[in-house]
Amino acid sequence: MGFFDFLRGPDIDAGLQECRNTPGALLLDVRTPEEYAEGHLPSARNLPLQSLEGIASVAPAKDTPLYVYCRSGARSGQATGQLQRMGYTKVTNIGGIMNYHGKVER
Repeated sequence: MGFFDFLRGPDIDAGLQECRNTPGALLLDVRTPEEYAEGHLPSARNLPLQSLEGIASVAPAKDTPLYVYCRSGARSGQATGQLQRMGYTKVTNIGGIMNYHGKVER
């Protein structure tokens, strides 16, 4: 691990793989519906940052593993904090889709 590795942020590719390997995990895209429609990670559910209060309809159990991403990692960081304050115990910010190296769905 290099001295400046902390500046890099989460590795979305590794986070997506971890999500896929976690039973019962949900992948949440917290971008706007328009951004989501332009391309999103396979199997991601769109729940915009401004609509996080609707999380209970997607994940009623507070121990559901949630993997959260956005465009750059900023909104997903905010969403992670909000979800934790709402009582969700397994929330992971996997960063921004602009650093993703796989195929997206439209």
